[in-house]
Amino acid sequence: MTDVTTPSAIPAPRSTPGFPGMKEAFGVWLRVAMLSFGGPAGQIAVMHRILVEEKRWVSESRFLHALNYCMLLPGPEAQQLATYIGWLMHRTRGGIMAGGLFIMPGVIAIMALSYIYAAFGNVGFVAALFFGLKAAVLAIVIQAVVRVGKRALKNRVLQGLAAAAFIAIFFFNVPFPIIILAAGLIGYFGGRAGLPAFAAGGGHDNKTPTALVDALLGDELPEHAHPTVARSLRVAAVWLLLWLTPVALLVLMLGKGSVFSEIAVFFSKMAMVTFGGAYAVLAYVAQQAVENYHWLRPHEMLDGLGMAETTPGPLIMVLQFVGFMAAFRDPGTLPPMVAGTLGGLLATWVTFTPCFLWIFLGAPFIEVLRGNKALAGALSAITAAVVGVILNLAIWFAIHTVFRETFPVRSFGMSFDAPVLWSVDPWALALSVAAATAIFRFNAGMLQTLAACASAGVLLYFAGAL
Repeated sequence: MTDVTTPSAIPAPRSTPGFPGMKEAFGVWLRVAMLSFGGPAGQIAVMHRILVEEKRWVSESRFLHALNYCMLLPGPEAQQLATYIGWLMHRTRGGIMAGGLFIMPGVIAIMALSYIYAAFGNVGFVAALFFGLKAAVLAIVIQAVVRVGKRALKNRVLQGLAAAAFIAIFFFNVPFPIIILAAGLIGYFGGRAGLPAFAAGGGHDNKTPTALVDALLGDELPEHAHPTVARSLRVAAVWLLLWLTPVALLVLMLGKGSVFSEIAVFFSKMAMVTFGGAYAVLAYVAQQAVENYHWLRPHEMLDGLGMAETTPGPLIMVLQFVGFMAAFRDPGTLPPMVAGTLGGLLATWVTFTPCFLWIFLGAPFIEVLRGNKALAGALSAITAAVVGVILNLAIWFAIHTVFRETFPVRSFGMSFDAPVLWSVDPWALALSVAAATAIFRFNAGMLQTLAACASAGVLLYFAGAL
């Protein structure tokens, strides 16, 4: 049994030419990371194109099997998918390399943008820049609903699950874990009963040639992919210590009232309960950060997401911005920028360390269960429910981007914020419509749309319209 802390690459037979070594894999994962714009939908598309179609490292079926498992987990599914495939190919060190590289460009970029925002965020020019970005972000989120929906909602049953998930979370504020659990149970029993609506791979063809990893492994799993009690305990111990030791030390040394303790504890809790990646977590974190902790002011979360949209890496990197601003505004004895840097890195650490735990602990069991109809049904249903959650965020964005005011609706069991129609911001509406038209009608790229909307916001500022 290979030790979890000193893994080695999968031993490839010499008769299998072209099996990627760690050096080649590093270059490919770095390329994936640098091209990972556009949220989970765009990032998954980039990985599919490079890993399945171009490199043929994994097959279509194996890619989708891993994707459905990552959709089930709390945290960013695209980063976890990269970790999963990296682990499958090159054991633990491959997973760390793939998952770590996936977030590194975003860590650097968001930190730099946080410095600029903290120093100049109240300047009209910078505010206008982010005003334009919000309009583009709204169009990109809507595009994510369409793209993920096309991938996941293959029939009316799954479409109905997505609609039910949206209604439950938007109108009735049902906690996301409950939605996931309900969808998973429905899919599990549907798949177990053999209902075609929950069959895995529906709507996907089998034209992709046999991928290298599948050809290398055949029907047999590599040694490191066989789950054992000893291995599971070892993995859990290592990654729980890496995750929770800094949290415990901060609480013991600084006390619960320290902003660093609050960041460590809050984002550790979030890492366990927030499913669906950044699209699902945004509303929850915004509510807690603005109303309970007072780390951010209203609409600053949208500014942070605008940063995450303009940089490579998972959108959940917005949480680094939240941690930065929290510590920046409550630095204690530290210089504000130093405190902000530590707060942002701390939020990133406790957000992403659990992601490696979920993959390294659960992936061997998921690999063993490949082809299990009940599990496939559960994962398909959960993926459908996630589409409903992304739609929820799209509506949330639209309300808070296009309208200046909202009012709470609390009746007949419903709990949501409705827009005040006469508070519409005409420039925000116009930019949002223009961004959506560019993306859906003219197939404009994400970066071009973001740049155009940001430029439009600056021009409106100099023209005195904002």
